[in-house]
Amino acid sequence: MRFDILTLFPEMFEGPFRKSIVGKAIEAGLVTVVVHNLRDYATDKHRTTDDAPYGGGGGMVMKPEPIFRAVERVLGEERPSTRVILLSPQGHLLTQELAWELAAQNRILLICGRYEGVDDRVGQHLVDDEISIGDYVLTGGEIPAMVVVDAVTRLLPGVLGDAGAAMKDSHAGGLLEHPQYTRPAAFRGYSVPDPLLSGNHAKIARWRRREALRRTFERRPDLLKKADLTEEDKEYLRGLEE
Repeated sequence: MRFDILTLFPEMFEGPFRKSIVGKAIEAGLVTVVVHNLRDYATDKHRTTDDAPYGGGGGMVMKPEPIFRAVERVLGEERPSTRVILLSPQGHLLTQELAWELAAQNRILLICGRYEGVDDRVGQHLVDDEISIGDYVLTGGEIPAMVVVDAVTRLLPGVLGDAGAAMKDSHAGGLLEHPQYTRPAAFRGYSVPDPLLSGNHAKIARWRRREALRRTFERRPDLLKKADLTEEDKEYLRGLEE
């Protein structure tokens, strides 16, 4: 998998991609991340990438020319087979389902917006999709780009030590993950739940499933509408509603 990132602030990516899972994936040759400075694709001597909006208003808008030029030069003949994404607060919400969809790509190019936004011709005529990481506004698309790279990278074969680990995460099966505990079994009067200490794998699996259902019911009931639930799950949830 290769990620190309177009940004006005390439230095922001120096630290995050050197550590943790993404850094290890890069070292192992499983992922390639290339960060491109959008100013390198401006044509005037001031390397201008933004301008005042038509119609007036505060702030500046990112110009289309450097972005179009960057995408065309970076991708070349691979443009048709590369998913080009603009990080935008107006985009589709990044979900685990979308992360899995992106993980099936061979190459992804991410465009980081800034200022008051990006000239809408980029969204209409250049990108394949716009993605948001939440219903709030950030100062730019750099942090969302990092989130996308992290969320997708951990789903790639060979990245996580446990091949099935990604399928056990929160949201992976439509539910939040069950509570996790480690040693000591008792800490300041708080004990690990008995089923986890029983050694009975069936009992542990049942407890974990029910705790995932309970936690989702209490914290994110909206997820239950799309979750893959068994009749036993539904019966358990009905008991929580009473």
